[in-house]
Amino acid sequence: DQLIGRHDFSTATLATKMSCATVKDVPAYELIRAYAKLLKKNGKLSVPKWVDIVKTGIHKELSPYEQDWYYIRCAAIARHIYLRPGVGVGSIKKVYGGAHDRGTKPSRHIDGSGSVARHCMKSLGGIKVLEEHPDGGRRITSTGQSDLDRIAGQVMDQLKKKSA
Repeated sequence: DQLIGRHDFSTATLATKMSCATVKDVPAYELIRAYAKLLKKNGKLSVPKWVDIVKTGIHKELSPYEQDWYYIRCAAIARHIYLRPGVGVGSIKKVYGGAHDRGTKPSRHIDGSGSVARHCMKSLGGIKVLEEHPDGGRRITSTGQSDLDRIAGQVMDQLKKKSA
């Protein structure tokens, strides 16, 4: 008590503030949607002109239906690199690949679009969420990590309110 002095650090006052949660503590879907909404609201993310006509891989027949798919993809890539630093375009291509229908022959896995992955990483690097990793690939910056952790805390608070 003497070390604390006049400050009251009881659990009751800390519980009223935002919860301390990291990206690993919340469901991926909720976090990605919330972070994509933030990226769109900020308006700082540079979006290429071709996002409304491009396919996300040769294994796809159509472009994405969702209008905000580029923001969602950027948010998902930021979360992926938060959890696994040092991944590059090749790893992201493999994650977003899928089964390629080859007609009567058996389907095989094919990687996703490298252009989409590269442009997402460039856009996130432009707003200082990602940076080059010394061993190759990309890693999350301190500002990117704090943004994602802040969003994770907000998502955790919303989930607690829904369950209560």
